[in-house]
Amino acid sequence: MAALSRSRERDDPDLIAARQTLKAERLAAHVAKVLADAPPLTDEQRDRIAALLRINPARPQASHAALGLTDHLSDEIGGEVE
Repeated sequence: MAALSRSRERDDPDLIAARQTLKAERLAAHVAKVLADAPPLTDEQRDRIAALLRINPARPQASHAALGLTDHLSDEIGGEVE
């Protein structure tokens, strides 16, 4: 990431892809850590969490409101992931 950001423009497709990959890896690590410390989830809880992962601003498949989620959820699960 650092090497790419030194030699490329901010809108370079490879740099953008590297940033997205880094964010996804950080999120995956955070989820794995939280799940390791959590009690077993019910099927309903797993479905709700999986629905969160399917939300895509470009092509929304579900909305936060439809899932019963509020803006405070990010605070409950560790805040913004960058």
